[in-house]
Amino acid sequence: MIPVILSGGGGTRLWPMSRTHYPKQFLPLAGEQTMLQETITRLEGVPALASPIVIANDSHRFVVAEQLQSIGIDGKILLEPVGRNTAPAVALAAFCALAEQEDPLLLILPADHTIDNTQAFHQSLETARGQAELGKLVTFGISPQSPETGYGYIRRGAQQSPQGAFDVAEFVEKPDRERAQQYLDSGEFYWNSGMFLFKANVYLSELEKFEPAIYEASKAAFENSQSDLDFLRIDRDCFSKSPDIAIDYAVMERTENARVVAMDADWNDLGSWSSMWEHADKDENDNAIRGDVITEQSSNNIIFAEDRLVATIGVDNLAIIQTTDAILVSAKDQVQEVKTIVQRLKNLKRLETDFHNKVHRPWGNYEGIALGDRYQVKCIEVKQGSSLSLQMHHHRAEHWIVVSGTAEVTKGEETFLLSENQSVFIPLGVKHRLRNTGAIPLRIIEVQSGSYLGEDDIVRFDDVYGRA
Repeated sequence: MIPVILSGGGGTRLWPMSRTHYPKQFLPLAGEQTMLQETITRLEGVPALASPIVIANDSHRFVVAEQLQSIGIDGKILLEPVGRNTAPAVALAAFCALAEQEDPLLLILPADHTIDNTQAFHQSLETARGQAELGKLVTFGISPQSPETGYGYIRRGAQQSPQGAFDVAEFVEKPDRERAQQYLDSGEFYWNSGMFLFKANVYLSELEKFEPAIYEASKAAFENSQSDLDFLRIDRDCFSKSPDIAIDYAVMERTENARVVAMDADWNDLGSWSSMWEHADKDENDNAIRGDVITEQSSNNIIFAEDRLVATIGVDNLAIIQTTDAILVSAKDQVQEVKTIVQRLKNLKRLETDFHNKVHRPWGNYEGIALGDRYQVKCIEVKQGSSLSLQMHHHRAEHWIVVSGTAEVTKGEETFLLSENQSVFIPLGVKHRLRNTGAIPLRIIEVQSGSYLGEDDIVRFDDVYGRA
């Protein structure tokens, strides 16, 4: 059984913590590990499990690789050149799996869900494995705990053997509150989890039957893919021709071989700040708190403070989320509208939708400290043994001051070492490179000055990460 981790989402409803280039699956929202890491590590103990296939956005490739490496996982990373929803993504994984195994089982898992009862999760997997071995396409239905209007539903049909597996009677779109209560009262409906288990060949056969354009585009895209370092780059021209359709609509709602396995494993998709509140530990006043927070006469709030003190007096049912560059304040029952704020910011071309103040790179990260007219100050951290590209800038000069560690600096034709409290000036137009040759992370303060300070003012001459 091969886990297929779908990690291409943007997580806009958890803005401002989740951003386009560092979305929620890469954040430790529910524990010490990131959600991507938890998705993989909760599979420990599942028998006959192969290394995972991770489907990722190209811009997330180094983040995915680093997070897998940090938990000792050696998996395949397929890079989608464009987003085409889950049906084509799963098809890519199926073709990839079949290139190495005759007819493996594929366990499809979104990278941004939480499951607290691992034992119950494993039991549901074993029930589903038996159905999938029979050639069925299995989806996992979450036993509903409330009349939730944010999820699709699955109505179960006839019970199958073993207990807990049922025919799928129908898939139902997100209901209104009244209908959701009817579904809950009937006992016949499950929340649609977006998790699946089936044989690779069975899925591709059904996909070819119902959506031949997706099948052909995905097949051609995989066959024309190129290896790049530890990644497999899917062909852009071929994959762009695929229709943009979710696996539910493309296959699961149309096949006659669908089964649903009930799962009661404390599942949550953490799709909004209200669901984060439901999942989080709370104080005596039902406040979910993280960071430096003081509350007085406040209840039923979710308050996250990233790097500032947040104090509240006499407030109830709010979401207050503070990051280094943005603060969200919303009624807790209105947090689904965060996506509207994100769209307005995108229309205004605000960078707060795409990047955190701390921006992750394959060599480490940088964090903005100050920005003004013709100057910018950053704190740059370079991992041991890593280096930035050999580059130059047309519009800015840079001054580097070493805070900790040892820096190997290339400046024009010179290469030399700098230690703590030493500095160097890089004039505009001069080739330069920064490398960490020491045993600890290298931290420097970079002061930029010039007429244009954008990140696109970089001309790369050499890059160990294969960036253009």
